[in-house]
Amino acid sequence: MTKNFKKIVLENGLRIVLAPNSQSLATTVLILVEAGSKYETKEISGLSHFLEHMCFKGTKKRPDSIDISSELDGMGAVYNAFTSQELTGYFAKARPENFDEILDVVSDIYLNQVFEQKEIDKERGVIIEEINMYEDLPARRVGEEFTTLLYGDQPAGWDVGGRKEVIQKLTREDFIKYRGEHYLGQSSLVVVAGKFDEKNAIKKIGAAFKGIATTGKTPKIKTIENQSKPAVRLKTKETDQTHLVLGVRAFSLFDERRYALEVLADILGGSMSSRLFQRIREQMGAAYHIGAGSDLMTDHGYLAVSGGIDHNKIDEVIKAILEELKKLADAEVSEEELDRAKKHMAGHLVIGLETSDQLASYYGVQEILSKDIESPEELIKKIQKVSAAEIKAVARDIFQNSKLNLALIGPFKDPSRFEKILTFK
Repeated sequence: MTKNFKKIVLENGLRIVLAPNSQSLATTVLILVEAGSKYETKEISGLSHFLEHMCFKGTKKRPDSIDISSELDGMGAVYNAFTSQELTGYFAKARPENFDEILDVVSDIYLNQVFEQKEIDKERGVIIEEINMYEDLPARRVGEEFTTLLYGDQPAGWDVGGRKEVIQKLTREDFIKYRGEHYLGQSSLVVVAGKFDEKNAIKKIGAAFKGIATTGKTPKIKTIENQSKPAVRLKTKETDQTHLVLGVRAFSLFDERRYALEVLADILGGSMSSRLFQRIREQMGAAYHIGAGSDLMTDHGYLAVSGGIDHNKIDEVIKAILEELKKLADAEVSEEELDRAKKHMAGHLVIGLETSDQLASYYGVQEILSKDIESPEELIKKIQKVSAAEIKAVARDIFQNSKLNLALIGPFKDPSRFEKILTFK
């Protein structure tokens, strides 16, 4: 972990964040852009993710996908890309002496895609099989069912991967138009983390992105919250476990209560000593995996419990989760439990930033979403300031029937069974 980071903004609006660590054995170059599924319309749902795939299918300098992968593989690099609701990222991690090379490749795939029609047509099948793969992973799929339950037919409620029928229809012109609306200097960020020469990094990044477009950025549609009573979404599927996400609407990442919410989530289900782990797994023997966490974005957020549950114990587990949520709203946590959670979070944060790619992601995601960065030390200080009273106040605000939601995947057919027990008494 490093205490030092530097942010630079070039004349074309491109942001650069440098997070040096002279002890690192590797260097990571991460490029992030304000583009994701929340920037899409229904007619192009899934395009952000599809475009991410196409960036590896060829550029003017590297016409074929093998030209990109073989060059990165030839230096032993780790590389990938990812898309979420509010951002898309491309990264490569290699030995420090390969910095110039990985920057050249990653900036090239980001800036100079060619979008050949034959490659688009081939990649449709890859995207559809990725969608099919996640359908066969109910532990992941139930999370997407949960966000659909919360936000419905608006971008925040759509799957990042899109819908198959839309993927089949996207055209080369769609890619070029979308890229021109979002992959711009002012909405892009380059993060370099690990061991590297700062002056060289700034110089090379400036040269690589000299010609990036700076036209007007198309904004995302604001998420609408609309709920008055508990809601259930059941997907019937023959599974060996019932997969559930039980959660509540919360607030955005700009809310100062987020620190209290994160500590609350840790106490509830962030570790093996957490309340839910002890009750659902250790006492009831009803699950192998059970946990809780918050997911806060620029204009909405939620706190959710997730797990894979014994079919025969599903009703009791739902009731037990609700009871544990209500306890947090009814009584302050003890100083001992609060202290343990804070130390767990601080230790987990520090250990999680040991590698250059994790460090790059930590700084980059903060900057691209909020245009503000908290160092690990600053974050730990704010976590340490959270009081038991603040946790109780957040719990009382969010643990209400009008914010309560449950998504399930399992061999059940009647959602009313779960609607009857989904309530804070």
